Amino acid sequence: MHEDRFLIAGLGNPGRAFRRNRHNVGFIVLDHLAAQWNVRFTRHRFEALLTDGAIDGRPVILAKPQTYMNLVGRSVAALARYFRIPNDHVLIIFDDLDLPMGTLRLRGSGGSAGHKGLTSILEHLGTQDVPRLRVGISRPPGSMDPADYVLQDFSEGEWEAMQPNLDRSLDCIRTWIVEGIAAAMNRFNPPPD
Repeated sequence: MHEDRFLIAGLGNPGRAFRRNRHNVGFIVLDHLAAQWNVRFTRHRFEALLTDGAIDGRPVILAKPQTYMNLVGRSVAALARYFRIPNDHVLIIFDDLDLPMGTLRLRGSGGSAGHKGLTSILEHLGTQDVPRLRVGISRPPGSMDPADYVLQDFSEGEWEAMQPNLDRSLDCIRTWIVEGIAAAMNRFNPPPD
């Protein structure tokens, strides 16, 4: 196992049409990190677009699975096995309707809370002990169907409001890698001021 290597998998739907969808927050966070590193997702392996970089000298692989959401576990598990990355060094990033916009929730383990992508990953890795970062996108207004809501693009106002949360997400990832999950949870799970 490569104890110093990390895999970060962002969840979303492949294709330009979904680029700014609420459901694509995982991809959006990884794109934000890749832009900071000045790298592009140019490699394709195990049904995922990949790029890599480093945080505080530790190698980090970024993966955007290109499968349907309920099949992403196949891609993430194959990548973790191929690169010999232990489960506690795999981070899954995805949207959460039950968290207000601007809120993050990092956990080291637990169930999927009905998220099809996370369900698939936990099944394929054979454990619930996989770190995950949920990024709040808020509940849909009125009686709108949540399935329709998550597949809509962020409005311009929401997109502006998301930008500080993208920066917080990267700070959270950096803290998780450098200082560990407990420090990152303590610092980033409380709502921002």
